Amino acid sequence: MPLGERGVWDKSESRYCGVETEFQDDVPRLLSFNLSSGGFDFVVAPLMDPSYRPSLMEADNNNTHVLPFAGSDLVLSPSQWSSHVVGKISQWIDLDSEDEILRMDSETTLKQEIAWATHLSLQACLLPAPKGASFANYARCVNQIFQGQSNMQLWLRIPLLKSDDDSPDVDSGNLMDSWELWNSFRLSCEHHSQLSLALDILSTLPSANAIGRWFGEPVRAAIMHTDSFLTNARAYPCLSKRHQKLITGFFNHSVQVVISGKPVHGIPGASIVSAANHSDENMNNLQRHPLRSYLDYVGYLYQKMEPLSEQERIELGYRDFLQAPLQPLMDNLEAQTYETFEKDSVKYIQYQRAISKALLDRVPDEEALTLTTVLMVVGAGRGPLVRASLQAAEETGRKLKVFAVEKNPNAVVTLHSLVKLEGWENVVTIVSCDMRLWNAPEKADILVSELLGSFGDNELSPECLDGAQRFLKDDGISIPSLYTSFIQPITASKLYNDVKSHKDLVHFETAYVVKLHSVAKLAPSQPVFTFNHPDYSTKKSNQRYKKLQFVIPQDTGSAMVHGFAGYFDATLYKDVHLGIEPSTATPNMFSWFAIFFPLRQPICVKPGSPLEVHFWRCCGSTKVWYEWSVTSPWSSPIHNSNGRSYWVGL
Repeated sequence: MPLGERGVWDKSESRYCGVETEFQDDVPRLLSFNLSSGGFDFVVAPLMDPSYRPSLMEADNNNTHVLPFAGSDLVLSPSQWSSHVVGKISQWIDLDSEDEILRMDSETTLKQEIAWATHLSLQACLLPAPKGASFANYARCVNQIFQGQSNMQLWLRIPLLKSDDDSPDVDSGNLMDSWELWNSFRLSCEHHSQLSLALDILSTLPSANAIGRWFGEPVRAAIMHTDSFLTNARAYPCLSKRHQKLITGFFNHSVQVVISGKPVHGIPGASIVSAANHSDENMNNLQRHPLRSYLDYVGYLYQKMEPLSEQERIELGYRDFLQAPLQPLMDNLEAQTYETFEKDSVKYIQYQRAISKALLDRVPDEEALTLTTVLMVVGAGRGPLVRASLQAAEETGRKLKVFAVEKNPNAVVTLHSLVKLEGWENVVTIVSCDMRLWNAPEKADILVSELLGSFGDNELSPECLDGAQRFLKDDGISIPSLYTSFIQPITASKLYNDVKSHKDLVHFETAYVVKLHSVAKLAPSQPVFTFNHPDYSTKKSNQRYKKLQFVIPQDTGSAMVHGFAGYFDATLYKDVHLGIEPSTATPNMFSWFAIFFPLRQPICVKPGSPLEVHFWRCCGSTKVWYEWSVTSPWSSPIHNSNGRSYWVGL
């Protein structure tokens, strides 16, 4: 039964909690005990009798033997197998053993168990952790399985360990950093999208930075061992604050918790109040499961989480979904796109604040009734900035004359309707024209635009405002007046695999708009390109180049860089700003998601080693494009050379 509901929109897989079990050939009884009586949602159960060895069966010189699987496929319905059973591959297998018989037995057994799991239509199987630092044959066999099987996920079991934290749980002399183990295995399998992770959560955790890496990796399950739980004053299991924070983080990333091990807490007779809303009539049965109190505590943590905000609920469907950036100069936006952006009240409140301050600075109180300010909205769309401008004029008691310039003839129809509806005919003049081509009848005191993209200048705000600047007075004000783009290196396994699935160069050389979620941000963002408006410099150029150097914190350990997240921060006017750069982001604003620049080959960066990246903004007669490359710790190709794959049309 799910841990609980955080609203009708809560469809996260993390609602479901599993339990790791021993081998049992009576699978219906196993499910009944753990699911019906115990309250768990699925079992992670061995598919094969652990005493089975192919070499021993062959020694019987009898080819009629039946493999000792846990019951026939008929003992459960296909939907029960699929929804409630994760296959646990035999833990004894060692495909890189120096003992040839053990190695051959392991290879045969692995393939037999995967074949059986595929026959049962299981959604996932749990692979045992590699037995040592060398696992080439293990990875080779898993690669062979990927080539022949359906879409079943394979969860590689990896302990959450980084030995510089002096973990007492394992022999750290043999394993410095379990991420290195995972990364080597993942590289051997060529970042296969069906290879994912089940992390063993131990009683001691690495540093917050070291843990943070894993949120950009394909973690599917967090295996919580009973001996990792503490005991509270009432003798019930609980977790340390750091473990609680980790589990909550996993919940937010659709990671399922699996309880493993023997009960180590002597629970008194009465069961604690379950946060999972299990039915009262089953309560007597529920108490009989030895791990029930651990499940109750995990359910309590799930229920204790803050509900998603309205903005987060809106963005749920966009999480880690790659979208092509808008081409607002080449294409006319559709009504639905306008409507989405117009719902972002926070953005227009900021614009109204900026316009109000500009009007107060521009017009002294004693001239408020006599002096009319000329304000031009360039790229007026369906009129939200026109409305914000007139509201600012009303708020400040200033007189305004507005020109609304818009190139999209469809949006102009809506603009005319709005002006008529609101009675703005004497104040607002609508101009159906590209701002770069319009000959204004007079010059503007204030020029207002919302031409910014996720990377600031990626929707050609500089080129558009350069064209419009000629009808701004010499002492005129541009809103925005300045904007800067930022990038930061990220681990983003899902995004990388989504790009890789297209199997071409073009998609690796395209920048995507994406609501980042399952990513690890490896270093603070740094500024890239800055543009000021108005710009009266004589040698004006919108081409830019920047070399940046990032250093991954020492306690993070090694990390995989799949690409770069891009953001912007804009100064609308004086102290009124707008942006999505994480450290200064405008709260509750949803008009912009981040931009993602992928790398054709992910780059592994060692702790303390500098990551050197180069970004170019290039301009041609018909298009603007970005190029990017990494030169340290080793060199990548120049991505998107000459705008061959991705550009923004002028």
